Amino acid sequence: MIRMSYSPITDVFRSLASRPRSSTKGPLDANDAPITSPVPSQAARFAGSQQAGPRTSLSMAPRSSTPRSPAPPSTSSTAMAKDFSFLLRPEIYHQLSPLSVPAPFRVPSRQPAPETPIPELLRGGHFRAAAIAAVQALTIPNSPSTPLSSDPARIFELLYTRLACLCLIDAASLAAQESKALEDLNSAFYMDPLTGAHLVPWELRVLGVRLQAIGFGDPRRAVMSYYELAREARIHIVQAVKAHDHSAAETWKRRLAELGVKVAGALVEMDDLAGAAEHLSTLGDGDQTFKIGADGRLAMSRALLWLHLGDVEAARRCVRDGKGGEIGERIVDALADMADGEYESALEKWQVLREGGAQDEMVGVNLAVCLLYTGNMAKAKDVLEGLVDAGQTSHTLLFNLTTMYELCTDRHKNLKLQLAERVASREPSQQGWEKTNADFKL
Repeated sequence: MIRMSYSPITDVFRSLASRPRSSTKGPLDANDAPITSPVPSQAARFAGSQQAGPRTSLSMAPRSSTPRSPAPPSTSSTAMAKDFSFLLRPEIYHQLSPLSVPAPFRVPSRQPAPETPIPELLRGGHFRAAAIAAVQALTIPNSPSTPLSSDPARIFELLYTRLACLCLIDAASLAAQESKALEDLNSAFYMDPLTGAHLVPWELRVLGVRLQAIGFGDPRRAVMSYYELAREARIHIVQAVKAHDHSAAETWKRRLAELGVKVAGALVEMDDLAGAAEHLSTLGDGDQTFKIGADGRLAMSRALLWLHLGDVEAARRCVRDGKGGEIGERIVDALADMADGEYESALEKWQVLREGGAQDEMVGVNLAVCLLYTGNMAKAKDVLEGLVDAGQTSHTLLFNLTTMYELCTDRHKNLKLQLAERVASREPSQQGWEKTNADFKL
């Protein structure tokens, strides 16, 4: 099957559909009445939280509205005294088999040296090697004078690298299992008892929501957890506005908007399409929060979700009036034509975009899809191969090109192997160098 390059949902976790959401106002609505500021005396609230790990209860009952912000750069001595050794156990982490990697990528001369630092591995797109290095740093015994178990910032940095890299190499199922070791990230154990700051970085907390929902087999958990994070974001927005901190307010507004889109994505993964549509409609097309960013990324995300739900007019509305930028509006318009089966019209729009200087891989992939559906398979294959020659190697591009090979000839396996060799011979980049067998349909 040929894939159009617009789906916002990856690593889909399916479950029984839930009932459509009721139309309610909640913490994802940025302009609601302000939430009461957190009460003082955090030390008294969390005085009993110094156990050896987070509480094991996974209940999603309502919690305090106390904000849980990322830990400041200088962690308090009380937080440093917490023991995070339960995250350093080797049995938590899985072995990564090289058998899922095509042979051209396993050539020793093309692999990074074992002592390569993790930041350098990430810059070179060696995500599998970075995931392995992160686990080694977490589990190899360190100096008794500076135990890693008492350095939460370093532990969570390594853990985020591990889980994010697993997702990038199409091993989200392993990441979901490993994320269960964190247990309840809303536990008081993860809070600084003096400042009330959350010790876990925001990015890891957001990633952990979806992974734990998969790992625990409870997709509704993701929606509820996103709402808890959204409530916290609203508290920080109110505090930043009161403090006249415009930069912080914009940061938290952007995070709140991103959570709104993620809730819709979680509902789609639950097959609750009616609930996702209702939720998206409550976010508001005029909300300035969704205009943050020069590229209109959040507005585009909403438009893509509407396309996934089959409402092309709602998708177009998301990017009108400059909310998605001029190019974004034209891209959504072309995608909407494809969703309606109007491939001739979409083909003309993709060609105009490409001739106008939009050399983005997504434009080329969708141009090739339109060429295929209008009976120009040879041209479609040439377009995709041209993208590979230009250094583009996303999963969608490679999957579509190998599908073209399957449609063109019965000797497609050799073509796939040759394609893998071409991709492996390219210089590493931040976009990701190492690929898997699934990328080439091997």
